[in-house]
Amino acid sequence: MSILYENISEDKISCMKDLCNELMVFQKSKSYIHTELFDGMNFETRMLPSVKSAKANHFVIAKDGDEIVGYVYSNISAKETYSNDFATFFDLDSVKNDDVGCLSQFYLKEGYRNMGIGSVLFKKSMDWLHSFPSITDLFIFVSNGNENALKFYQSKGFKFSHQILDGFIIVLRNRA
Repeated sequence: MSILYENISEDKISCMKDLCNELMVFQKSKSYIHTELFDGMNFETRMLPSVKSAKANHFVIAKDGDEIVGYVYSNISAKETYSNDFATFFDLDSVKNDDVGCLSQFYLKEGYRNMGIGSVLFKKSMDWLHSFPSITDLFIFVSNGNENALKFYQSKGFKFSHQILDGFIIVLRNRA
């Protein structure tokens, strides 16, 4: 198996639609708090609005031959983006700059986990986020029940910050 990694431009993100929808189903299957909140989550309601509201977006896919087996989506957004009708994701006053970096979505098909592919995708995301000198705060929002993802991000230096929505989402933070 030879995995190839490819940056994807914003006009080509529809190639990630099926995996994004798989991610939402996967998250719901792991969740034990407010699982009903996942019912309306999909590519159109999660990724597309995030892409449109971000100041900068970065997409990387992992391919096994012609098959896309994983992806990571990261963005730079105004910190106010994370205070909306759904939730306030972090204390805006705790962020000194106007913008924050976020590893927004990350998914690998089951047969491709624990092979180092996730670490490569994670590094590509972090390299891109760290290329913005003005970004001093990085966030990852982990759905409840996804203990493997939580441990993975913590092993990469992200720290537990707090929970929101009664524990539905765990907020991880790292200073860039």
